[in-house]
Amino acid sequence: MRCGLRHEKKLRSLGIVRIAGIDEAGRGALAGPVVAAAAVLPERFRHKKLKDSKQLSPELREEIFAYLTTHSEIVWAVGVVDHLEIDRINILRASHAAMRVAVAGLTISPEHVLIDGLPVFPFPLPQTAIIDGDCLSLSIAAASVIAKVTRDRLMREFCAQFPQYCFSQHKGYGTPQHLAKLHEHGPCPIHRRSFEPVAQPLFAF
Repeated sequence: MRCGLRHEKKLRSLGIVRIAGIDEAGRGALAGPVVAAAAVLPERFRHKKLKDSKQLSPELREEIFAYLTTHSEIVWAVGVVDHLEIDRINILRASHAAMRVAVAGLTISPEHVLIDGLPVFPFPLPQTAIIDGDCLSLSIAAASVIAKVTRDRLMREFCAQFPQYCFSQHKGYGTPQHLAKLHEHGPCPIHRRSFEPVAQPLFAF
């Protein structure tokens, strides 16, 4: 099914106008923060290339990110929760916290939010959770691109601090390259100590 505005249109038919899409990036990574984004699109928004960020090339993600974040009618914000908080409260709660921070950062107050995946509780606004929402809702897809590009840029900055881990390439996910670097060097300060295999004694300081 094509990514579109049918969920947004359904809400607007009920008189709900200000609708934010919400998504996160980095939930499954072994290092770095989790980043959420919220995006409110104009009613008749169209974009031929926008879809789930995971289905886009890095170059196209950057192109769409630039379009979304400079569009005069798009309101957006991000929320970032770092690795220390992830270890303290767990990744699910950290992801939800990042979503709440993102919504709080919007310059307008949404009446309703569309969230990728499962419902988020507690949440300060009425919500509709949509499985694979980043493939179905343009609002969520926009949030997914903003979250992904924001996090990728943060991981490139971390790569400059910890070049031996090649964070700019795998962005902290558990790729064979990352696992090999982790085995060689042990964890660095931004690794999530509560995640396997980082938590294994083999990788402990």
